[in-house]
Amino acid sequence: MMRVSLSDKAFDIVNKIFLLIVTAVILYPLIFVVSASISDPGAVSSGRMWLWPVDITLEGYRKVFENSDIWIGYRNTILYTLLGTLIHLLVLIPCAYALSRREVMGKKIILWFIIFTMFFNGGLIPTYLVVKSLGMVDTIWSVIVPNAVGAWSILVARTFFQQNIPEQLVEAAKMDGGSDFYIFRKVVLPLAGPIIAVMALFHGVSLWNQYFNALIYISDQNLYPLQLFLREILVINEIDMNTQEAGQMESFVEQVKTAGLIKYAVIIVSALPLLIIYPFLQRFFVKGVLIGSVKE
Repeated sequence: MMRVSLSDKAFDIVNKIFLLIVTAVILYPLIFVVSASISDPGAVSSGRMWLWPVDITLEGYRKVFENSDIWIGYRNTILYTLLGTLIHLLVLIPCAYALSRREVMGKKIILWFIIFTMFFNGGLIPTYLVVKSLGMVDTIWSVIVPNAVGAWSILVARTFFQQNIPEQLVEAAKMDGGSDFYIFRKVVLPLAGPIIAVMALFHGVSLWNQYFNALIYISDQNLYPLQLFLREILVINEIDMNTQEAGQMESFVEQVKTAGLIKYAVIIVSALPLLIIYPFLQRFFVKGVLIGSVKE
């Protein structure tokens, strides 16, 4: 049995302590926000609630979900996320696989143009004019199409295919009479599960949290994503508090308390679906990201 030196033991202890501290730093804000969303606002503001809930109340969630716009926002955001992620994968995976093959002609020029877009773009106004000229303003496509695929995603997925799809495997499939489309569908895709899951999660999270494109391109409230409705709830609540008359002090204090509850409840409402989905896809990250992130 191999003996462990004293310095190795000391390193392991220090490493474990460091990881525990990092874990606590990451978990504390999450636990605090969840507890604050169901705690008495007075306990939160006075510091009595620092980790676990105090005087539990669901008033903040009731206020948020009483707003019918929340359900419209959820519907739209789910649609944008699912459809946008599907389009992202349909464009990304074939493109990345094709660029990973040595026999593809002109791939260096194509890669140069893709990398160029990582550093240079037309800016906000030219992008808006392009979206408007394509007739996508005030449609769901204005949220989905402009950022459908990014250069970083293509490069990571391309490297994954280079590292995990051997040339010999593709050549063997061709010798058996398989066409390029057949090989891609029957050989490559079954091996690409990790990178598909990682790219789907990355892009899905981006679409779920996106509000800027909707803020610019969409004026119809029936097409607003969840993030815009949550923003309006917070902004309107602040405006209501700022317009209170001095004589309505009791009502003002009550609104301040409710605003605190709503603020934390809104954070949980917007993040909860992603927190639920993430653990099921997390196992793909080591293989999908660490291997896919090794550049040539």
